Amino acid sequence: WAWLGLLKWSLSYTDGTADSSVSPMSEEDKAFLESVMKDGIINEGDRMKTILSEVTEKMTKWKDESKVEEEDEENVGELLQELRDCVEQIDFARSFAAMKGLDFLIGCVQERESVPKSTRILCLGILATMSSNNPPIQKQLLDLGALKTLSEIFFAEQDSDENGKFRARTMQAIGAMVRSHELAEAVFCQLEQSPTLIVAGLGMGKDYSATPQMLRQRTLFLLRALATSDAESTVTLTKQRFQAAIVWAADCMVDDQVETSPELREMALAMIQHILEEGKITSTILSRKSSLVALGVRRVSTLRNLTGEEKEYAAIELGHWEAIVVLLSRAADSAVEPAISSEKVLTQ
Repeated sequence: WAWLGLLKWSLSYTDGTADSSVSPMSEEDKAFLESVMKDGIINEGDRMKTILSEVTEKMTKWKDESKVEEEDEENVGELLQELRDCVEQIDFARSFAAMKGLDFLIGCVQERESVPKSTRILCLGILATMSSNNPPIQKQLLDLGALKTLSEIFFAEQDSDENGKFRARTMQAIGAMVRSHELAEAVFCQLEQSPTLIVAGLGMGKDYSATPQMLRQRTLFLLRALATSDAESTVTLTKQRFQAAIVWAADCMVDDQVETSPELREMALAMIQHILEEGKITSTILSRKSSLVALGVRRVSTLRNLTGEEKEYAAIELGHWEAIVVLLSRAADSAVEPAISSEKVLTQ
């Protein structure tokens, strides 16, 4: 619970802003201030500090009493949802981090005994919101070792997370911390447990349909981001570390007889099309050229014969398949690497 004590100390000595020079207010500034106060505009920085103080008080109570009242859990949930709305703005996210908010969120997510799962899931959502396209926050989380911590939490929750909601949120947070940040992408790709994390998230090596769809979707979203990264070093690492997962997607996640979600099929197809167009790790996909072409021809024929709303709904998938079949037909066979066996896919 050191994270909770750190937050209490931080709230006593910082408001998330830097020091500024002090000068007398002009009459114009005074008039503006009075107008703002009359209109009841909320200071987001002060509100975040108040929210954290109230949440800290509730969590201290949970720790001391070793029980959680339903009313308290609901109240904390409402406060955390409000906090998430605040940190959607990049500047407020950085102010929140200055209050040691990141340490608090990670600590809360780790506390499996005294903090309800619903609260921990909300904290994961806030981490994802803060990290998305926010390099300074992503760097701070790297420094805190958040990627390794969340990966370990993912595996710790596997047996008790039947609906997959907690693991899906964890994967979402990891993805937000990693995407579009070259250093974070490299760190994640080189984590010892990262290939196993992707395997588990995609449902490889067991009953595929038993893996919750939202978890598969979050995992595929992260894999696609790595495989289509602008950083060439990330793409190279992705091929080295996650080749088995990409092959799995090409074998299973584009096949309507295996993957029943059109959204997931479209996402997997978009990744494959991008890989073929970029040409950086094309050989990974070309190892499945024959099977993909056969499936593609069948799907194009089926989708083109649809009518009405069904045809409109399937337009994106059809477009991907048409492009992929053309790209595969143009690809040189010399670029094809030996196909990866199913056994190797599940052991990498």
